[in-house]
Amino acid sequence: VPSPFRSWKSLSTLVLSGNKFSGAIPPFLAELDRLSDLRIARNAFGGAIPSTVGLLKSLRYGLDLSGNGFTGEIPAALGELTHLERLNISNNKLRGSLSVLQRLALSSLSQVDASYNQLTGLIPEKLLSNPSMFTGNPNLCILSSYSVSAVTRKEFKSCKFETKLSTWKIALIAVGSFISALSLVFAVVLVFICCKRGVKTEDAHVLDEEEGVSLLLNKVLAATDNLDDKYMIGRGAHGVVYKASLGSGEEYAVKKLNFAEHVRANQNMKREIETIGLVRHRNLIRLERFWMRKEDGLMLYRYMPNGSLHDVLHRGNPGETGLHWSARFNIALGVAHGLAYLHHDCHPPIIHRDIKPENILMDLDMEPHIGDFGLARILDDSTVSTATITGTTGYIAPENAYKTVRSKESDVYSYGVVLLELVTGKRAVDRSFPEETDIVSWVRSVLSSYEDDDDTAGPIVDPTLVDELLNTKLREQAIQVIDLALGCTEKRPENRPSMRDVVKELTYVKALVRSTSGSAQ
Repeated sequence: VPSPFRSWKSLSTLVLSGNKFSGAIPPFLAELDRLSDLRIARNAFGGAIPSTVGLLKSLRYGLDLSGNGFTGEIPAALGELTHLERLNISNNKLRGSLSVLQRLALSSLSQVDASYNQLTGLIPEKLLSNPSMFTGNPNLCILSSYSVSAVTRKEFKSCKFETKLSTWKIALIAVGSFISALSLVFAVVLVFICCKRGVKTEDAHVLDEEEGVSLLLNKVLAATDNLDDKYMIGRGAHGVVYKASLGSGEEYAVKKLNFAEHVRANQNMKREIETIGLVRHRNLIRLERFWMRKEDGLMLYRYMPNGSLHDVLHRGNPGETGLHWSARFNIALGVAHGLAYLHHDCHPPIIHRDIKPENILMDLDMEPHIGDFGLARILDDSTVSTATITGTTGYIAPENAYKTVRSKESDVYSYGVVLLELVTGKRAVDRSFPEETDIVSWVRSVLSSYEDDDDTAGPIVDPTLVDELLNTKLREQAIQVIDLALGCTEKRPENRPSMRDVVKELTYVKALVRSTSGSAQ
């Protein structure tokens, strides 16, 4: 590896994969302390992984050491990389235990590939979401207490630990068991007493609700005159939405799902509740409360005063959105963060399946929040098939037009369409387009006949942004967003970036403009 690399102190990403570098990892790489992504896969590096790798504490997006000839044990210093999300050490000659990965699994590590080494011992349960990441290590094992599939249990042998215990250990276990049993009896008695004291609500339509929550429901119903149509503010794929103002600045959105009208509404609501209940992210709508009633179900969210992204982009008069480029860029980045969380930080991953401006709600600070998880499906595998075509025309990926398979790549395509709407100010299916043309085909058609290949913003950008994008750096930012949108809307799913890659690209572009502005001052 060329030694002049050591002078690139501000480097954030270094990709040296697929070359013929050999020998040990150069010590000076540890001096590049701003690296967030280091990839040196498929080379001929060898020897032990140096402990100096632990000095790269800014590593976050990935450390890829796969396909080399590294030997020895996984260094304990890797445990210092507490922000690392992805680690690939596959196809080496590493031996020893995975204890270091156990520590990382408790912090930020969400994906690891340690396959095809000579590793031994216990596989941390938290890292077993994809068992194939540990194949090729015949001496790895799992505990019988792990909640894993029969296939996984068959693939890895059970760990056999020393069973002989000293007298004091046996006594300690006996005392612990007695205390645990006593605690369990106490808990059962406490639950029984609480149940006996419970008072049944007079509202026969509310099921299994505590008194405090039912009181909130009564306030919501009173504030909306029992969900009168005059308080209706929207209609989603699975229900009607009302605004409830409870006073003292408390404003909520209430979504009503009618079970009588749709046979599967009950199941859909449970799915939506379970999905939303799992996620906590600044760019995802948070479910405050829910009530199951005899005729319908009610879901309570915080009210978003600026409506949806669709309202902001398209409800005003043409050319009067008032949404500056910086705000549009921040919306794009916020939505990307939310989707990346669903796809890569939820286990199992969550697919939204209907990303569009109507399902992106804007708070008072114009921060986006992804909502309407009524079509979301939690995946056990990489894809899932349903009995009906779901989604919205103009946002449905080509592979889903006639098939019911959904994957993360489907969401990426829909997100790319939203990006194009942010840049052009046009709808996914706009009246100004030729017949049977959507925004993706329109943009590609316009750009294919445009003479300046370096300035893709020129012919398609929203006219209200023209003056603002005279700024060279902002224009370059818009061009990169357009290129990213075209990548997200590639016809073949495997050619689209992941949402984590999208976040990484947008973060880089944002930082580039910021650093340029700072140096100009």
